[in-house]
Amino acid sequence: MHVPEKWQMDSLSAVHQFIAQHGFASVISPNLEASHIPLILKADEGEHGVLYGHLARSNPHWQDIIDSSVLCIFNGPHAYISPTWYHASPAVPTWNYSVVHAKGAVELTDDKTTMAILETTIQKYEPSLLTPTAENSEGFIPKQFQDKLAKGIVGFKIVITELQGKQKLGQHRSSLDQLGVVAGLSKSTGIDEQQLLKYMVDNNIALG
Repeated sequence: MHVPEKWQMDSLSAVHQFIAQHGFASVISPNLEASHIPLILKADEGEHGVLYGHLARSNPHWQDIIDSSVLCIFNGPHAYISPTWYHASPAVPTWNYSVVHAKGAVELTDDKTTMAILETTIQKYEPSLLTPTAENSEGFIPKQFQDKLAKGIVGFKIVITELQGKQKLGQHRSSLDQLGVVAGLSKSTGIDEQQLLKYMVDNNIALG
C-alpha cells in the first residue's frame, strides 16, 4: 500500500488500537482468494502482534492459507469529499479514509486454542451470550453446543511480519479547507460521513 509520510499512523500502538476497533478483516491469500472474518489481536505476542481467527471447515480457503503468508485489510471509516467544501479553488473530488494492512505467516491452532479464539471473539462482541442465567447455567451457548461447533471450524493464527497504517483525512490541507470538510461532513445525514467525522474528532485529526 502506498503510504505517504503525511498520512502514516504515528505509532505501533495506534495501529494496534485501530485493529482492535475495526477487527472485521479481508484475509487475502497468495492465490488472491479472500475471506471476510473478524480477527482478534494479541498485541503483546511477537514483534508486531499476532492475529487469531477461524474459518468454517467447509470453506476451502483455510487449506490455501496453511503455512503461507496472507494480507489482512482492516477498513475504517471512509467517505466522499466534495471539492465545494474547500476554501481553496480550483479543487477536485476525493475520498478520505483510514485503513490498516497487516501481513503475516499463518499457522493452524490446536483445538484448545481454537475454542479460546471462539470464546474471546464472543466476549469481545457480545459477552452476555456466555453469562449464566436462571434459565441456563451455561449461558446462551451451552458447552455441548460449543464442542459441536468446534468440529465445524478451523482455527489459525497470523504472526504479523509487517504493518502499515494510513489515515488520508485531509490533514495536509489548510486549516480553512479542513474546517470546510468538517462542516460538509457535519451537514450530511449519511452513515459513512458521520462515522468518518466521528473518527476524525475522536483522533483529533484534520479538524482545522
